[in-house]
Amino acid sequence: MHVGVVHNVLMIGPPGAGKTLLARAMPGILPRMTIDEALDVTRIYSVADLLPPEVPLIRLRPFRSPHHTISHAGLVGGSNWPHPGEISLAHRGVLFLDELPEFGLRVLEVMRQPIEDKVVTISRAQGSLTFPANFQLIAAMNPCPCGFYGDPVKACSCAPGKVTKYQKRISGPLLDRIDIHIEVPRVEYDKLSDRRLGEPSAMIQSRVEVARQKQVDRFAGAKGAPEAARSGSVSPSPLAITSNADVRPAEVRQYCSLDDTCRALMRTATNQLQLSARAYHQVLKLARTIADLAGAEQIAPQHLAEALQYRPRSMVG
Repeated sequence: MHVGVVHNVLMIGPPGAGKTLLARAMPGILPRMTIDEALDVTRIYSVADLLPPEVPLIRLRPFRSPHHTISHAGLVGGSNWPHPGEISLAHRGVLFLDELPEFGLRVLEVMRQPIEDKVVTISRAQGSLTFPANFQLIAAMNPCPCGFYGDPVKACSCAPGKVTKYQKRISGPLLDRIDIHIEVPRVEYDKLSDRRLGEPSAMIQSRVEVARQKQVDRFAGAKGAPEAARSGSVSPSPLAITSNADVRPAEVRQYCSLDDTCRALMRTATNQLQLSARAYHQVLKLARTIADLAGAEQIAPQHLAEALQYRPRSMVG
């Protein structure tokens, strides 16, 4: 599961396909929090007055799932005196937005900056406060208002124009900031009734932790990492590079190098998929993560091809 290594995800599929279940399973495969990450999260919950008296230190990664009726201030923070919002309460964890097109346009658009900068600044007459917001976005949506556009079993009852309008509630710039776009089809009876068990979350988590440690080691000497963070004595700043997803465009060439075959594949894909500069860099960072999970030292064509498969496609055909 590449989503266990910080890349943002959008799941698209009919009602009841298991999108929410997959999202709620995410914290179970994420790397366990370090003591410094736990302190980061605990500070935020203490400031927000949400720290239970019997929990002096939060050790589990946060999972926040606000309803689509949430206000702008509720998501990013605010009120008369700046207060952490859901994106800060999801710091070091998962922010799950179910029924993504149902969220207000302003609410969604204001997330673009925190997704990019990993912090959110709230300004008031008394001054400004900056809260950390280094979260993994997991979003889910139906392909249309009725939920069954493209479903092989149940016919969609929506007019084509209504489907297009529904999908366009998510702006291109926001979609461009989501690394992984996956379709979640309905689960067939044979799979539902199958007695075989899937891979345990603990086993996936172990694999993800190995890949994450590779990234921590890779970026230990990066310019964005302070000396104390390199030694592991303190938590890195929100702008420090700790994973492939954090790599800045100027450093992609250094950390996500390609051989001649991969460069030719990437050139073709960039032209055919009309990738933006941001999308181009996201594909390379995701390919680097796929290679890390596979235990590969270099990005190979199969890693790059898989990363390209996760780019968004038009759902209306």
